[in-house]
Amino acid sequence: MTSVDEPARPHGNGRTRDAARTRAEILDVATGEFARAGYAGARVDDIAARTSTTKRMIYYYFGGKDQLFTAVLEQAYGVIRNAEQRLDVEHLDPVAAIRRLAELTFDHHEQHPDFIRLVSIENIHEAEHIAASEKLGRIGSPALDVIRRILASGQESGLFTAEVDAVDLHAMISSFCFFRVANRHTFGALFGRDLVDPAQRDHYRAMLGDMVIAYLTAERATD
Repeated sequence: MTSVDEPARPHGNGRTRDAARTRAEILDVATGEFARAGYAGARVDDIAARTSTTKRMIYYYFGGKDQLFTAVLEQAYGVIRNAEQRLDVEHLDPVAAIRRLAELTFDHHEQHPDFIRLVSIENIHEAEHIAASEKLGRIGSPALDVIRRILASGQESGLFTAEVDAVDLHAMISSFCFFRVANRHTFGALFGRDLVDPAQRDHYRAMLGDMVIAYLTAERATD
């Protein structure tokens, strides 16, 4: 007999779907709780109270708070990686293609502020959960493959004059997008400007693309 505190074994499509829904609900609530309270401040009891399950079932599905936070990170990174994999820029010229990739990152970070908070929290913990996750270790970044193809095309066509490393360019794009969301409040308090003001959204989105293109097409001084 199955305990009322344990989920039924995945036996048949119905129970499998129920288990998937339960896991998805836990991850959704846990994402908000970890983003709000941080890893140290988040409590599994609070997560359980906001779901249709129990603390014991959370441990059953994930093994503990540490593993739950890792699963939250895996899901959060999976969202942007999936978006990068779906990005279709093969029909675009290199300038338009790299601008579109930058816009994808801009849009994602703006639409997923919890992702920004989770990454900030994980950096406080020196990426210990990411380093221990086999899934995140394999996921890499599809964006890097896209960037490499675009850079190669731009070099071959003569549109890009700079020799640029794909990881460096990825960092450049991510830095602006991340800073805009993560530092919104401190930047606003210091300079009186809201970086996520909807009225300025198109300006900042275009500015990101302009900076990237200017970097890729700049003439480099030679020794």
